[in-house]
Amino acid sequence: MHYYLCRETKKKTGQKKQEQIIKRVRPTGRMHRMENKNKKEESREIKQAKEAEIGVEIEAKTESEIEATIKAAKEITKEVNDTTIEALLADLIRRYPKLEGEKESIRTTYAMLVQAFETGGKLLVAGNGGSAADAEHIVGELMKGFKKKRLLDPAIQNKLTAVDPVLGSKLAVKLQGALPAVSLAGHPALATAYLNDVDPILGMAQQVNGIGNKGDVLLAISTSGNSANLLYAAVTAKAKGIKVIALTGNGGGRLKAYADAMINIKETETYKIQELHLPVYHTLCLMLEETFFRE
Repeated sequence: MHYYLCRETKKKTGQKKQEQIIKRVRPTGRMHRMENKNKKEESREIKQAKEAEIGVEIEAKTESEIEATIKAAKEITKEVNDTTIEALLADLIRRYPKLEGEKESIRTTYAMLVQAFETGGKLLVAGNGGSAADAEHIVGELMKGFKKKRLLDPAIQNKLTAVDPVLGSKLAVKLQGALPAVSLAGHPALATAYLNDVDPILGMAQQVNGIGNKGDVLLAISTSGNSANLLYAAVTAKAKGIKVIALTGNGGGRLKAYADAMINIKETETYKIQELHLPVYHTLCLMLEETFFRE
C-alpha cells in the first residue's frame, strides 16, 4: 500500500486554517508491474557490475550470499595476483641480475601506483631526451592493452550501445581498459608558449601545477637525478600532495630528496642506466595490468 499526504489550506475571514487530509490510495496493477520491472532491472545491473568487478558469475540470490561470494572471490583473486606479481618480479631479476638490489624498491613503487589508481588518481610521467621517450612509452603501455586485451566490463558495453546502437557496438568491442597516465614530455604548444613567455626550466612544474591533484603520482625519470626541470616538478608535486617516484641512476642525485620511492640503477653511464630502466618499467606495467585487468 502507498500512502499520500495532502495538505489543503483554507482562508476564512483573514484567518488561515490548515487541515490534513490523508488519502489512502491503492496502486494499480500497472504501477505494481512497472515498480517490479524497475527493481529487477536495477538488481540485474548491480549484479552485472559486481560480477564484472570480481570476474565470476554470481549464482547466489540473497544480498548476504552475494556479498559472501564477492568476498571469497576477491580473496582468491588477491592470492593469485600476489603469486603472479612475485613471479613477474622474479623473472625480471633472473633476466637482469643487476636489479636484485632494487627488488624492494620496485615492490614499493608498484604498491604506490596501485593505491593511486584504486583511489581515482592518475600517473604523471616526466623525463628529458631518452627519458622523455621512456615517459611516452610508459603511457602507451598503461593507456591500452599491453599483453592483455582488457575487454570492457559488460555494464560499460551496454551503456555504449544504449547511447548509439551502431557506433556504440564498435566502441564496446574495440575500446580497451586503461590506467590514466599523462606524459609531461608532450604538449608542444603549451611547452613552447610557457618557455617563451615565462621560464623554459619550469614547463613541467607548470603542468604538474595545472593537472596534478592530491592522490596522483609523479614518476620522474632522470639518469643523473639532477635534471633541473624535474626537480622543480617534484617540488611542485610535493606541495600539492602528489607522491613522487624517482627512476634514476648514479646514486639518485638531488631528486632522491623529494622521492617517496626510488628505483636507482647502479650504473654511471647514461646509456647503461637507460638500458635497465626499460625492463623495470615494462615489469611494473605488467604487474599493474595483471592487477587491474582480466583477459
